[in-house]
Formats: sequence, C-alpha cells, structure tokens
Amino acid sequence: MLDHLIIGFDKALRTVFAPARSIRPVPGDDLPEAALTDEERSDAAALMRVNHCGEICAQALYQGQAVMSRDPVIRRELEQASNEETEHLAWTEQRIAELGGRKSLLNPVWYGGAFALGMLAGKLGDRWNLGFLAETERQVEAHLSGHLARLPADDAKSREIVGQMKIDEARHAETAIGLGAHELPAPAKQLMKLMSRVMTVTAYRL
Repeated sequence: MLDHLIIGFDKALRTVFAPARSIRPVPGDDLPEAALTDEERSDAAALMRVNHCGEICAQALYQGQAVMSRDPVIRRELEQASNEETEHLAWTEQRIAELGGRKSLLNPVWYGGAFALGMLAGKLGDRWNLGFLAETERQVEAHLSGHLARLPADDAKSREIVGQMKIDEARHAETAIGLGAHELPAPAKQLMKLMSRVMTVTAYRL
C-alpha cells in the first residue's frame, strides 16, 4: 500500500504541474485554425479549460481507485484508462494554449478532492469501484456531448479533440461494465452530477 501511495503522489505532482504527453497524435492537429471572434475564442478556451480540469479529476479518480483495488486485473484496467486520460490532458492543454487561454487555477484542489473520492470508491470493493468508474464515464460522455453543441461550429480543432475524448470515455465505461461493475443507486448518481456541476461552473471562470 505504501508503495502505491508513493507512486500515486509522484503521479499527482506530474499530473498537476508537469506538461502532459501523448503517444497518439493530437486529434485535429493537422487542421487549419479557424477565424474565430474574440468572444468565440474566449468561450472555446474556457470550455477546453473545463475539459482539462475534468481530465485532472479523472486522473485523480483512477489513481485513487487503483490504490485501493484488490484485483490486479482491475488495477491494470484502471491504470490503462489513466494513461489514456493523460493523453486527453495533453490534447486539452495544447488546445488551451493555442486558443490563448489558461488552465484552471484550482487544479490542485480538484485533484486532491477527486483522489480522495477515488480512494473512497475503491474502499467499497472492486465491483462498486467499477460501478463508480462506469457512471463517471457516462456522465463525462454526456458532458462532452454538451460541449460539442456549445463549441463554435468552425472550431474544428477543438471539436476533433472533444469528439475523440468522447469515444475514449464511452469505451472506458464499457470496459468497466464488462468487468462486472455494479449499477450505482440513483441518489449516488445525482450527487455525482451535482459535484460535477460545481466543478464545471467554477472551472469555466477560474
């Protein structure tokens, strides 16, 4: 357990403070930059900041869950999903910079809270842990769909990134279900939506 916590602390520092890297090419990287108005560019940068913040939280959740998981197969799946979320971090980070925006000032706070939540989910047992993962990914997928509707129609670069993230999140949910995830009770799902709403509204501005 101590080894996992030390590794987790190292990952936390790199997630929050170090530039993320991607093995896969950044979606839409070869597309031309759209001629956006200042308002459209500012809105797109804020939406991508929210997405980046969501990926910070996803990293923390996966790492907290992996620390507590009792099943090595499930732990490997969590770590694989975490690696893909690192790529999402890199993609959104690059796009924020291209749009002239900045990352959330509260990323360390988001990370700490999500890591604690991930450990709590993991402590409930692997099936509930997977259920929490599946529901998280379902909600993230819905959240990304909303961003696709809000992003400027001409901002193809941002839309390509969000579209690929949406595909990846859906696959993570399917993997968790395939591994035997329990369905979370409705009150837990509603609480998760409320917490997500607080994060997204705050991150849009800060």
